[in-house]
Amino acid sequence: MKPVDFRSRSRSGSEAPARVPAAPPVPRHRGKGEVRIIGGLWKRTRLQVPDLPGLRPTPDRVRETLFNWLGQDLTGWRCLDAFAGTGALGLEAASRGAKQVMLCERQPALVDALRAACTRLEATAVEVRRTDGIAALRDAAPGSLDLVLLDPPFDAGLFDAALAAAARAVSPTGRIYLEAPRPCTEADLRPLGLAVSRHLRAGAVHAHLLVVAASEPATA
Repeated sequence: MKPVDFRSRSRSGSEAPARVPAAPPVPRHRGKGEVRIIGGLWKRTRLQVPDLPGLRPTPDRVRETLFNWLGQDLTGWRCLDAFAGTGALGLEAASRGAKQVMLCERQPALVDALRAACTRLEATAVEVRRTDGIAALRDAAPGSLDLVLLDPPFDAGLFDAALAAAARAVSPTGRIYLEAPRPCTEADLRPLGLAVSRHLRAGAVHAHLLVVAASEPATA
C-alpha cells in the first residue's frame, strides 16, 4: 500500500517541490496557558497547558465542532487518544459519558499533568499511559474502539502508521478524528477502508471525521 503523503501537492496533482508543508505554518510553541473542557460533566473546567515546545492543543472552537459532529452524549463509548498532549480531546469525550478513555502520551511532563488532571476530576473512566499511541492502537483488539483521536505532530511522519493502526482498531460504526496539515483525499483513505464524513479547516489545521467506508456515505 502506498504511504499516505501529507505533504502539499500542486494543482496538477504532483508533489510540490521542497515546500513541506505548503499549508500556512503551524504554531509549534504556544507557551504556557490553559484550555477548557467545553461540555458534559466537567464543562468549563480548565486544563493547564505545560510550557513545552511543539505542544499544539486543539482549539476550543475545533473541539466544539468535533463534538457537534459526534453528538453530545458519548455514553458507553470506548475511546483512545493516541497523542494525548494536554488531554483536551480525550477528557472532553470522558466528560460526555465515554465508558473508557485511554490517553497515550510519551513526554513525562505531559503524563504527569494528565494524571494530575484525572485525579482532580476523579476521572475513573480515564486511563493515562506513558506509551506510544500507535503501539497502543496496534495492541487494541480489532474493531474494539468507538472513537480514535489522532492529533500527531505534523512534522513527525506518523500519519501513515497512525491511520493504518486506527483503521484496524475502530469498530465498523466507529469514528476516527484526525488533524493534519492538508485535507485527506479519497485516494489517501480508500486503501484503508476509510472515508471522510466531515471536514473543517481552521487556519493551518485540517480537522477530519473519518468513518469506515461502508458504514456511512461521505459528505462534503
